[in-house]
Amino acid sequence: MAASLLSSPVVFLVIFLFSTLCLLPEPALGITRHYKFEIKLHNVTRLGHTKSIVSVNGQFPGTRIVAREGDQLLIKVVNHVSNNISIHWHGIRQLRSGWADGPAYVTQCPIQTGQSYVYNFTIVGQRGTLFWHAHISWLRATVYGPIVILPKRGVPYPFAKPYKEVPIIFGEWFNADPEAIISQALQTGGGPNVSDAYTINGLPGPLYNCSAKDTFKLKVKPGKTYLLRLINAALNDELFFSIANHTLTVVEADAIYVKPFETETLLITPGQTTNVLLKTKPSYPNATFLMTARPYVTGQGTFDNSTVAGILEYDSPPHSLHSSTSIKMLPLFKPILLALNDTSFATNFVSKLRSLDSAQFPANVPQKVDKHFFFTVGLGTSPCQQNKTCQGPNGTKFAASVNNVSFAMPTTALLQAHFFGQSNGVYTPDFPSSAIIPFNFTGTPPNNTMVSNGTKVVVLPFNTSVELVLQDTSILGAESHPLHLHGFNFFIVGQGFGNFDPNKDPAKFNLIDPVERNTVGVPSGGWVAIRFQADNPGVWFMHCHLEVHTSWGLKMAWIVLDGKLPNQKLLPPPADLPKC
Repeated sequence: MAASLLSSPVVFLVIFLFSTLCLLPEPALGITRHYKFEIKLHNVTRLGHTKSIVSVNGQFPGTRIVAREGDQLLIKVVNHVSNNISIHWHGIRQLRSGWADGPAYVTQCPIQTGQSYVYNFTIVGQRGTLFWHAHISWLRATVYGPIVILPKRGVPYPFAKPYKEVPIIFGEWFNADPEAIISQALQTGGGPNVSDAYTINGLPGPLYNCSAKDTFKLKVKPGKTYLLRLINAALNDELFFSIANHTLTVVEADAIYVKPFETETLLITPGQTTNVLLKTKPSYPNATFLMTARPYVTGQGTFDNSTVAGILEYDSPPHSLHSSTSIKMLPLFKPILLALNDTSFATNFVSKLRSLDSAQFPANVPQKVDKHFFFTVGLGTSPCQQNKTCQGPNGTKFAASVNNVSFAMPTTALLQAHFFGQSNGVYTPDFPSSAIIPFNFTGTPPNNTMVSNGTKVVVLPFNTSVELVLQDTSILGAESHPLHLHGFNFFIVGQGFGNFDPNKDPAKFNLIDPVERNTVGVPSGGWVAIRFQADNPGVWFMHCHLEVHTSWGLKMAWIVLDGKLPNQKLLPPPADLPKC
């Protein structure tokens, strides 16, 4: 009977199909992953100071999110602290899911004490390193963590598979409460106090007081390749990073593959991520190596002039003399640090970043432009309250602006106002598309440095192709500004120093393989040109990722209208969307 059954064609077909199905790769459809973020206070000691910090799940840095391209994420955030909270999934496109983007008073009201909200979004067409962070006031000082998006199953990296992957997240530590620091600065109008240390994965390292025990150690084996997922979650500082006696190969920026290139040092601004390959020495080197990060500084304000260090430690071969020698006895190599203001290195480094632009990962640069915009970005002043003297320039308050509009945050969320057609008294659609009063932007600044205030937005029809030139100004000192756009990646088609020349500069644009990012450093005393396709309906925040400048008003929003087709429309808000 068994023999006749097995020889029957139906059973044979079933067995054949079953065995081939087992051999097929898993379906490319994503899965749903659930996370829970409990926002709580917990005590942390750094630099010999113990303080209570707002954190996620009692971890600092917070929980690592791991998903694959195509997965849906459901992240329930429960607020147990007295502060309002909201979380931004930095660099996630949020196609039609703007309600989950996270910036407070832009796409949602914040989550109040005792309340919760489920962030629901799907990762479409993205793979690489991103991160999540609080997006209200300065809470992201301690509320942040990595997002690791793996390629779909069966899809390899466009480089050799690394032996191991390690997230390295840079942060900034304040002995005082960052909320008190910014609140005091906004009252006095002066510059906020700077941080006390930089950190690698929450640890300041041996170059700070009482911190040798709080050092990040990367333990490696000889002759292997490690993928380091670098994230700059610092509040206010661009950083140079290097590992003594080791070369790094840059393979990805802001979760987009780039043409690989080697470098001893890299520059990473707040809001940016960079994946690098670290090839370890072929044999045990009889030494340990410092990896350090310290600031790249272009502005005139005070800054935290210190250096975070971690240690690269090689596993010693078993049963060797090395294993009995204490690590402390080995020579420790230190990297050669760049000058804090090494703009020529910064410019050169950024110019090496090019999209991989392969058949599998093309660079779809918009070739025709529907709308051109020219935005100045920089500092300015606001008048002091009556009968008071403020601590900003000449007794005024520090401010910052885009096209001289210092953005006033609304008290209700822009996205709700837009979706329900209730924009009256919330925002106006008249954000200027170019500088209202042209001047020599990078030359001698004008006498009047006062900014205007308003909640103004740009409205774009669905699928508009946009070219935006961001021009730094010299008002209160030229400075590099890392500009972050929510809801989109953009192509960096050109950049230069001095004032942008609309007649000469566009001829030099790279429209073939420009790097694609979500955060770009506007050069100090220069300009950058970006292009993007407005194919994502919703309200999208754009702001400087130096938190102090955002607090001062260097921010604005784009509204992208729905398209005609059902899959070009913003989905309705979830039932648990927080109320203001």
